[in-house]
Amino acid sequence: MEFEQHCALIVEQAELLGAHLTTGKDLGQAVPSCPGWNVGQLVRHVGGAHREATVVARTGVAPPEDEFRDPTHWYADPADRTADAVDELAGWIVDGARELADALAQAGPDVRIEMPVDDPTTRFTARRMTHETVMHRADAALALGIPYELAPDVAADGIDEWMELGALPFHFEVHPWMRELLGPGRTLKFAAPEQAWVVDLTGDVIRWRHSDEPAAVTVRGPVTNLLLHLYKRSTGKTVAEGDTALLDYYLERVSFG
Repeated sequence: MEFEQHCALIVEQAELLGAHLTTGKDLGQAVPSCPGWNVGQLVRHVGGAHREATVVARTGVAPPEDEFRDPTHWYADPADRTADAVDELAGWIVDGARELADALAQAGPDVRIEMPVDDPTTRFTARRMTHETVMHRADAALALGIPYELAPDVAADGIDEWMELGALPFHFEVHPWMRELLGPGRTLKFAAPEQAWVVDLTGDVIRWRHSDEPAAVTVRGPVTNLLLHLYKRSTGKTVAEGDTALLDYYLERVSFG
């Protein structure tokens, strides 16, 4: 997807997240996929990430401390469920997303940033914040019992990003135990009707490709549900065939978000 699409999606997904809040009306509801957080804290985390990314878009460097993303001191009281609190938070998440999208648009896609990826630029920031919002919107929807829908092309881009981030070589430096994933015959396929992704663990690094070739374990399902499965937000609409122990091992060792 293009940079401009990601910028627009940040706002779109934040607006949908805000709508989930006003529908669910319970900031104190626990979020099972983010243990220890309630819905209010989850949304504060997302909005904090947007505001941190706005600093990155404007300066190329993240703030020195994690002052934006830690939500544990916000909405920690489950009793804070008033309509005013819900409306305020819904507006706040959208305002931050719009500010971020504007900052990214003004910076353009090619401003250098500090990130452990090849050629890190604001293009990376726009995509990462898109899928940060996409996935945490799923957390809120699932916690509040609200149906979650996502355009297939956005879900496919999210899987591409997952594959790229999960295969970064620096993981082996930071987490040497990830090398234990590598071994003969270790391949995984995530297959949607539109497209399939293969993770290849048979070499000296983690590789991935778009392919419908046979694999040791295959997970099949709608593309949005495959994305949720990768992020351990499975809704039961995927089916695993083959070496499911390898699948569990992979998702245990390659985990973020």
